[in-house]
Amino acid sequence: MKLSRSVKSISYLKQHTAEAVRGVREENTPLVITQNGEAKAVLVDIVAYEQTQESFALLKMLAQSKESYQQGRYKSAEKAFSGVRKQLKARGC
Repeated sequence: MKLSRSVKSISYLKQHTAEAVRGVREENTPLVITQNGEAKAVLVDIVAYEQTQESFALLKMLAQSKESYQQGRYKSAEKAFSGVRKQLKARGC
């Protein structure tokens, strides 16, 4: 990704919004928006944004799982499956 082609001023965005959105979608490249010469925002394709959010959620779950494991808050697979079987049996499944 060429960063120089992916940085535009907010004035440019105001004048070329449709073109900028189309470019982000078609090239799958984020667009950094500047204001007064400083980076202020990033315009990304919705699919890329959703994938990023899902990745962050998975990373958060991994971090929480690691913390739980380190604190001794876990069950063996045998105990976990046994508990699930009991719940299913109680529901008549």
